[in-house]
Amino acid sequence: MTGQERGSTEALAAFDREVARARASFTVGRDELIGPLTTYRVGGPARRFVTVADNAELTVLARVLAAAPLPVLVVGRGSNLLVADSGFAGVAVQLGPEFSEIEVGEISGGEAIVRAGGAALLPVVARRTVAAGLTGFEWAVGVPGSVGGAVRMNAGGHGSDMAASLVRVRVVDLSLGEDGVVTPSALALGYRTSQIAPHQVVAWAELRLAVGDQAASEAELADIVRWRREHQPGGPNAGSVFTNPPGDSAGRLIDAAGCKGLRVGTAEVSTKHANFIQADAGGSADDVRALMAEVQARVLAHSGVSLHAETCLVGFDEDGCR
Repeated sequence: MTGQERGSTEALAAFDREVARARASFTVGRDELIGPLTTYRVGGPARRFVTVADNAELTVLARVLAAAPLPVLVVGRGSNLLVADSGFAGVAVQLGPEFSEIEVGEISGGEAIVRAGGAALLPVVARRTVAAGLTGFEWAVGVPGSVGGAVRMNAGGHGSDMAASLVRVRVVDLSLGEDGVVTPSALALGYRTSQIAPHQVVAWAELRLAVGDQAASEAELADIVRWRREHQPGGPNAGSVFTNPPGDSAGRLIDAAGCKGLRVGTAEVSTKHANFIQADAGGSADDVRALMAEVQARVLAHSGVSLHAETCLVGFDEDGCR
């Protein structure tokens, strides 16, 4: 056993002791597969896996992890996540149903505040707000992620993003045990990025939305869903793999480099949209990562542009989340 492996084993044992000492009500899974929780449906296990049912359990978990530090990964819908076949050598955390609640406030001055839990699905929030007569969040109906993940990467589409309506966010730091409410100015929101780290949980987010024309908003929802079905592939993928370079499209660059249909093992560049990678059923996350690297190399050779991953890479030598 190497020194690193010994240290990891000791840290996990310390975590288990702290969980027992705290008499935590949540269950801790060991070597539990988290790849299937992602939209790629491939990837390995987390050494420890916890689902927190409510705020009380989240507070206990934060206290435990502050006392027994381990790498932490918050797993939402996993729609922007690729977990290596070797897995994640830390604690993976998922929010339970209580964190999926959506509260629409009273309309005042032609607008309303909507509070959505970190685990709430973006399409559900989009449809709920439109049903309440509000506009400004229709774009999210086509994004298969959670509110927490969307805040973390400042998700967007169809001319808008989270930053356009975000008011306040409750962030729980599972490494430091800190818990607080912050405004968007503290998050450094940018193009598909923010300062929220993988070990920080977005417990809820508040959105300021305007009163709109419900019929027009419902038509917009339908148009967005139709557009997505016509232009983007379904199946096991994580949406756009690379961010768009300034003034250009990653999909166009990948297509121009002749990468549509390119395959590495069980992973293939979509023939429908070049900035999507499809994973075969029962396939390998490492194949997806290898294909990403090959696409980057071919685009660089063809156009001189370095593509940067939008996908959060976990468990690889070059771990990285924007």
